[in-house]
Amino acid sequence: MVYFTSDLHFYHEKIISSCKRKFRDAQSMNQALIHNWNKTVDAQDEVYILGDFTMKGPELAMKILQALKGKKHLVCGNHDDFVHRNTFDKSLFVSVGNYREIEACNTKFVLFHYPILEWNGQRHGSVQLHGHQHNSKSYNFEMRKQKILRFDVGVDANDMKPVSAQEILSFFYSPKQ
Repeated sequence: MVYFTSDLHFYHEKIISSCKRKFRDAQSMNQALIHNWNKTVDAQDEVYILGDFTMKGPELAMKILQALKGKKHLVCGNHDDFVHRNTFDKSLFVSVGNYREIEACNTKFVLFHYPILEWNGQRHGSVQLHGHQHNSKSYNFEMRKQKILRFDVGVDANDMKPVSAQEILSFFYSPKQ
């Protein structure tokens, strides 16, 4: 299965208040994010992280990455400098880049940390996935209402866990509840 997530901000104390995350501190947030990820993702699953994994450096990034299931890919965000440091073990990611296009569930997904207005295949059913904005769930519902195939995969909009390609496609194409 293919999953997507973004804006985890491991170890980032201030993100709790700025995004109104319901955690008492960064440690409890880290534990919940790891638990939710590992409850959702299996070892053989692909997970695309669309940026802002952590701002706290390579050692802490490696510690968290080793605790998470799945084959991890990083589409860099504005807070992922750890990946370019000499002390970071790049083998913890299958791939690292700034932009990516993949096919899953017979659909093209365009992956970028930031939301964009136009993307490759937009008028032919491709879906643009992003993070960065720390939106609530209402953002994705508004995109669906406007018939815009753009989806915020950030944890703030997705119950603090990765979301699958199937879930995203069902969200856009299943009968509305």
